[in-house]
Amino acid sequence: MIDFMPHLIKKKENGAENKWGFDDKQKHKAAPAVTVKTSLASIIDSVNKNDPRPVVPLGYGDPTAFPCFRTAVEAEDAIVDAVRSGKFNCYATNSGIPPARRAIADYLSRDLPYKLSADDVYVTLGCKQAIEVILSVLARPGANVLLPRPGWPYYEGIAQRKQLEVRHFDLLPERNWEVDLDAVEALADKNTAAMVIINPGNPCGNVFTYHHLQEIAEMARELRVMVVADEVYGHLTFGSIPYTPMGLFGSIVPVITLGSISKRWLVPGWRFGWLVTNDPNGIFQKSGIIDSIKDCLSIYSDIPTFIQGAIPQILEKTKEDFFCKLIDTLRESAEICYAEIKEIPCMSCPNKPEGSMVTMVKLNPWLLQDINDDIEFALKLAKEESVIVTPGIYVGLKNWLRIAFYAEPSALKDGLGRMKAFCQRHTKKH
Repeated sequence: MIDFMPHLIKKKENGAENKWGFDDKQKHKAAPAVTVKTSLASIIDSVNKNDPRPVVPLGYGDPTAFPCFRTAVEAEDAIVDAVRSGKFNCYATNSGIPPARRAIADYLSRDLPYKLSADDVYVTLGCKQAIEVILSVLARPGANVLLPRPGWPYYEGIAQRKQLEVRHFDLLPERNWEVDLDAVEALADKNTAAMVIINPGNPCGNVFTYHHLQEIAEMARELRVMVVADEVYGHLTFGSIPYTPMGLFGSIVPVITLGSISKRWLVPGWRFGWLVTNDPNGIFQKSGIIDSIKDCLSIYSDIPTFIQGAIPQILEKTKEDFFCKLIDTLRESAEICYAEIKEIPCMSCPNKPEGSMVTMVKLNPWLLQDINDDIEFALKLAKEESVIVTPGIYVGLKNWLRIAFYAEPSALKDGLGRMKAFCQRHTKKH
């Protein structure tokens, strides 16, 4: 009998040659969990399945778990109308269909001193794809990007996958989570491509003032870096500081704005976002960034065309009453969260949240028995009380907690009440 596989036998004798081309266990192990949702999996798994009480999900920002956070009727009607029109069953262009791009440009231009055009807008599969696109564009040998700490871990995960060096600047809780501008200046060098800001803040629930954003713009211009402004929570503010888009300072420094309809319209599952160039001076065009964005989008999946077809109607027809009701609900929830946290001895909230749907809370684990850090706190809280919170280490701050307060008021009070009881039960006895 003829042996047709002598070469395979020879390879098995050589361990190095027997390795598969995709076998890189160390690299796979090192790949970070890049979303709060995936990081929370083990905590959610800790919930006692025999607990008859409902789980209170205060861990990640999907408000649709609660009936009071339902999207506008106009948004639902727009989707139905787009499907029934029969006009949007085709493939879309890489950058998005023109009516959707024009509608986004008009929507964002309402807050700017200049008018955006459809050519400034690129539609993406949620804000996540917009993040991946811009970090892909910025990635080059030796390049680095400046990210806020605490921040949203998706940026760091994607940057690492793109071989883009990450450098962190701190947000200062004692100054309402403003950017540490001195740290930014110290971190930046000739290879720094961009700094990222998130406003309104995730995970801090803060809102940057006009003056602070202007300071950021002027510093970025001096450092010769673009600003990537994550404004997925845009307009969701309910405190004393009004929302100011970073694009307002596009004439000072070129700005990439990332956004979506996920939060303001309460439809994270629709996966519709955008990447917008705010650059009246044409720096992005001259530097090749525009061509790189287009090239990058050409290899990504497109957003379903019927959702793109619904965007003009969603942005133009949604009534102001819907937004006012949402803001009122978030304001009430933020007040409840801040007040309840103040009643828990082992926690402190340095600032009352004024925007987004989340806030950061300082944990003092040394006051607790059998709990050493924020991860252990979250695991035991889930097991004993069926309440889910995000350990601060997942967003860059050890022994803090990120709490999402988008729940209905009664559920929020219930969840925070259980957390208080948990802390009282675990407080060290002196």
